[in-house]
Formats: sequence, C-alpha cells, structure tokens
Amino acid sequence: MKPSIRSDDLFSLAFVTRAPGYAERLLEILPAIGDAADAAAALDLFRQATRLIGADAGVFLSVIDEDAARPSYRSLLACDPLWAVDYVSSGRREHDPWLRHARDNAEPIRSTELNVRPQEEGFVSASSRLGFASAVIVPAPSMVGTGRVGVLSLGSHNLGYFEGDGYPVFRVLARALAMELHRWLLQTIRTELLTWSRITPAEIELLRREDAGQSSKTIAAALDIETTAVNSRFQRLTAKLGVSDRRSAARIARLYGVL
Repeated sequence: MKPSIRSDDLFSLAFVTRAPGYAERLLEILPAIGDAADAAAALDLFRQATRLIGADAGVFLSVIDEDAARPSYRSLLACDPLWAVDYVSSGRREHDPWLRHARDNAEPIRSTELNVRPQEEGFVSASSRLGFASAVIVPAPSMVGTGRVGVLSLGSHNLGYFEGDGYPVFRVLARALAMELHRWLLQTIRTELLTWSRITPAEIELLRREDAGQSSKTIAAALDIETTAVNSRFQRLTAKLGVSDRRSAARIARLYGVL
C-alpha cells in the first residue's frame, strides 16, 4: 500500500523537487536563456524556468554602477508587476537587502537567513505581500567584482517554503539559472555599448592593451606607429565613451563585457 500524500505536501518544495524529471525539464531550457534572441524571448524563458523550478515569483536584477560613466540598471520580472512599481516608486533600490547580499557574497541565501537592516524593512514587507513571503537570493558574481553584479530572487507565497528537504537541489539549479540570466543581460549591454559608442575592433585592442597596463610607448612599438598616434587614438576613444581618461575607458569596457 502506497503511503498517503498529505495536502500540505503537495505545496512543499520537497514534493516539487522529487517529482520525476524535475531537474531535466529545467535543464532543457537553461541553455536557451543565455542565448535568447531578445528581451521578450528571455523573459518568456525566465517565466517558464521560475515555474519549473518551483517558485511563485522571480526577479533578476543586473547593476553596473561603480566607476562607470553610464550606469546600467536592468531587470527581468517573472512576478506581480506591482513589485516593480513599488520598487521604483518607493526608491527600494537604495535599501534592497537582496542586492546588498549579492554585492558582498557569492553564495545563495534564504530570506530567513538575511540580516535585514531597519531601513530595509519596507522592502521586505512590500516584497512579502507581492509573492516573496519566502525567498531565495542567488548572487550572480562577475570577474569585475562589485562594479557589475547580478542577483536572482525566487519567491513563494508560502512562509517557510524554502526551509524543507528540497532546498539543496533547488539551490544548485537556482544558481545555474542566475548565471544564465546574467549571461544574457551581459550580452545585451555589451551589444548596446558597441552600438552607441561605435568603437572599432582596433580600438578594442587598444583598450585591451591599456587594461594590461601597457604604456603608450609599448603600444606604439607593438603596433609599429608613433607614440603620439597612440595618444591621439586614445583621445578619440575616450570621447566616444564619454570619459576623461583611458583608464576609465578600459574600466567601462571591462564592466560592459567588451574585454
């Protein structure tokens, strides 16, 4: 005789993660997220992934705001639209504990484990009403430190939903989802930077050499041109990127995934 299934079990993370084909169904669409053709396709896949992983709501935020002439704040939302309305209208970004965690940590964490500051209580309260009564916060770190950071937050209407036995499997898959979303958004902002700045492959090579710490004299010798020509090229390049010096230009190129 098969053991009976309690109604509460049908809404548990353990029940969801033990379902046949749970991981396989999610892994089928994860590669497609990173290579999505446009925002609509990426968002549709994100919504599918949120449902398949066993969450009620999902938010992915990508932020570039350190030493950048053109800060970038991007999001993909698989949640109640009112969450985004509240986030913007109430200025939640300045007191967002999910983003704060992602800036300083690489490990996923459950919302119950967050050390929420007093000024962040409004964010937590609003998010709890809009699909994130329970949440898992999954950083998507980059090789450029806190200058570029992504964070995936997956939520449930049910308190304590992520505390059960299914969490270890969920955490692994959530981390994979976060990195694929981060990959897609990085490709997007990289393309946008190249489009509006119109920097050329030759100029990208200059930025690579600057990023490697090469002097104008060293670059000139490598390219078989005059040092003054190197400096002139950097002047045109910094003007294109709207910065005052070549070091800042290289920093922006790295933040936006050009290097």
